[in-house]
Amino acid sequence: MTGEYQHALDNKGRIFIPARLREELGQVAYVTLSMDRCLSVYSENSWEGLIQKVNALPYVRQRKMRPLFAHAVRCEMDAQGRILLPQSLRDWAGLEKNVTVVGCNNHAELWNSESWQSVLQEETSPENIAAVLEELEF
Repeated sequence: MTGEYQHALDNKGRIFIPARLREELGQVAYVTLSMDRCLSVYSENSWEGLIQKVNALPYVRQRKMRPLFAHAVRCEMDAQGRILLPQSLRDWAGLEKNVTVVGCNNHAELWNSESWQSVLQEETSPENIAAVLEELEF
């Protein structure tokens, strides 16, 4: 998934998922915590892949994944392409009104727009981009 999109939460806590990302996510998505202060949104296929990877881990390591699953919610897109985000997840990620939806490889991320601007500024420095490309051996 790729791209960056600006949207606003409505007063019911729903967020519009851009059409380009909806095509990749499908009608059902799983939303959970991220290692950053944002939410991760996975398609059913990506979520199943994550479950399979976790199931392949020894039980002691699987236990570390509890927060990811404890806070995960299954979301169905409504006719307008929106998903409802539970208050607890919105609070955790600091999502109040302005949300930036970011494509991030096999999932999307939902960021508080101000927080995203800080991350974006840091991560899009020429030095960081060069380091990433070097890591990928480009």
